[in-house]
Amino acid sequence: MGLAKLLHAKGFHITFVNTEFNHKRLIRSKGPESVKGFDGFRFETIPDGMPASDKDATQDVPRLCDSVRKNCLAPFKELLIKLNSSSEGPPVSCVISDGVMSFGIKAAEELGTPEVQFWTASACSFIGYLHYRELIRRGIFPFKNDDYLTDGTLDKPVDWICGMSNTKFRGLPSFFRTTDPNDIMFDFMGEEAQSCLNAPAIIFNTFDEFEKEALEAVISKFNFPNIYTIGPLPLLARHIVPETQVSSLNSSLWKPDSKVFEWLDQRAPNSVVYVNYGSVTTMTDHHFREFAWGLANSKQQFLWIIRPDVVQGGESAMLPEDFLEEIQDRGFLTSWCAQDKVLEHSAVGAFLTHCGWNSMMETICAGVPVVCWPFFADQQTNCHYSCEKWGIGMEINHDVKCDEVAELVRKMIVGEEGEKMRFKAKEWKKKAEEATEAGGSSYINFDKFINEALHYKG
Repeated sequence: MGLAKLLHAKGFHITFVNTEFNHKRLIRSKGPESVKGFDGFRFETIPDGMPASDKDATQDVPRLCDSVRKNCLAPFKELLIKLNSSSEGPPVSCVISDGVMSFGIKAAEELGTPEVQFWTASACSFIGYLHYRELIRRGIFPFKNDDYLTDGTLDKPVDWICGMSNTKFRGLPSFFRTTDPNDIMFDFMGEEAQSCLNAPAIIFNTFDEFEKEALEAVISKFNFPNIYTIGPLPLLARHIVPETQVSSLNSSLWKPDSKVFEWLDQRAPNSVVYVNYGSVTTMTDHHFREFAWGLANSKQQFLWIIRPDVVQGGESAMLPEDFLEEIQDRGFLTSWCAQDKVLEHSAVGAFLTHCGWNSMMETICAGVPVVCWPFFADQQTNCHYSCEKWGIGMEINHDVKCDEVAELVRKMIVGEEGEKMRFKAKEWKKKAEEATEAGGSSYINFDKFINEALHYKG
């Protein structure tokens, strides 16, 4: 949505394509106006091939990924044909598809339409996925048994991946961690990354200095020069997208609670840890309670986003009365919020996050360090880089213990280490701002992308 708004502001007619499931969720979250569109910006849908559902919860990710690659090409191609013959707007001049939806490349090719892939995760994770085939060649994937989880295998260095220096196996995107040779997510993510190299160009939501080594490797090792780093998108939008458009379009599938800002306004600078695991991550009830008591025992103030579907198995996230009494003056719990605005609030001193890429970019835009609890996919890679390369993070063990949560939250909010990481995060924020200002690398790359990849002369 951020990219679509940027292109609309530059004069493009936008057709934003959701799956039918997400389109319905968007309407329930934001109302019918959210998908009504306006002059030059409209919404369309295609089916994802999954059974019909009105649940306000994330779909089964492996099943969804498998279904998308098997079922979306035909309806998407039909939509392009319909748009090209419609009198309501211009014909499609370019398809920009999510980096894990390579059916967009095929549909565009078959219709002779230019196509660009938008890799919405990190560039360093892209390099990791591009090496999944090498994990098979070296006999690493699949693992023979589950011993790799406890025998130190994940802590062994990986010295053969160009663009990911000083990385251990645990720093690679996580889907290779399986004994199943037919694992859907390993095959899906590895092959979708490879498919991106068949596109004429790839966009990354990052900036050159932040992921320099990985970006250079895409160009040199994979001989793919047509990459455009145009991030962080929220900062670039400030210089290009009119304010009215920023507020009128939002792709979040959850309804935000505005009361969080009244609560934050009453807190001292850098005194609150903001906790949000993103829109997909789930956990066991046991881990949920360990997080709860860790936050309570830290004795620090916290804003905790608890999605209704955050606990696995369909259980609702229930907290005991004694916990609620303990945190009465220190904690604010709600189901969703406007994360970018929360991170920019002066009261927020740290972000306990699953390390999804949108969250990482938003925390860099705000200059806030992270306490990392990666769940899956690129999140392990982003966590590794946050802690080891960018100098802005501390990691919580995946098997969450309340004492460790309490200790890391204290360190980040009132400790010397947290202070250093806040300083480093502010440095990265300044570099991100410089990259997205007029004359900066991302600003220039966005114009180059429009002129070179889209052949648009305005």
